Amino acid sequence: MRALIVEDNRDISANIAAYLERHCYLLDFAYDGISAMQLAMNNKFDVIVLDLMLPGMDGLHFCQKLRAEADVETPVLMLTARDTLDDKLRGFAVGADDYLVKPFALQELHVRLQALYKRSHGNTNKVLTVSDLTMNKSTLQVHRAGQLIELNPASMKLLQRLMEVSPSVVTRDSLETLLWADEPPDGDALRSHMYKLRQAIDKPFDTPLIHTVHRIGYRIAKGVQ
Repeated sequence: MRALIVEDNRDISANIAAYLERHCYLLDFAYDGISAMQLAMNNKFDVIVLDLMLPGMDGLHFCQKLRAEADVETPVLMLTARDTLDDKLRGFAVGADDYLVKPFALQELHVRLQALYKRSHGNTNKVLTVSDLTMNKSTLQVHRAGQLIELNPASMKLLQRLMEVSPSVVTRDSLETLLWADEPPDGDALRSHMYKLRQAIDKPFDTPLIHTVHRIGYRIAKGVQ
């Protein structure tokens, strides 16, 4: 499952990440409402975990804008220290799908996210396919020619994005935002990640699927020059 975590408290974000990544989530992070909106509009997430109190744009405004202006239907679980009925009703009114009051148990967060995912996607697995390469978005298993391929979380994010839009090109800027939001590292770290992905996806096989589009980005497709 791919989730966007929108939380300005980095300690809370780190705790959520440590727990959910053990359960095979692919996670992206935003620490303010404006960055979160950019990520939510430019990427496809299965669920969004949204703190109510955020710099730049608070959770209520974010959720309202996400639904009314961006027309994004991704399930949203709202996190907040406010536990009155009126607060909850305001959250549901702007489009939140669930509500979890801080402090919360990470196990409960995981269970609620699983429920939201099943409610919005059903119980069927969603499998991405490009040539003899497959990715099961529910189990996060990747196979090529029937062979299981192990990927780290960054490679999994890149591959899923490339497969979702195949054979279209994904720009470098879009992939950097996918991995690092608005804080990319110095140097050409993306090139290093793409090299690792190619080593796993293409090197053991006769036909390359990942292709560089000079000065623009990358695509994944069969038979592209």
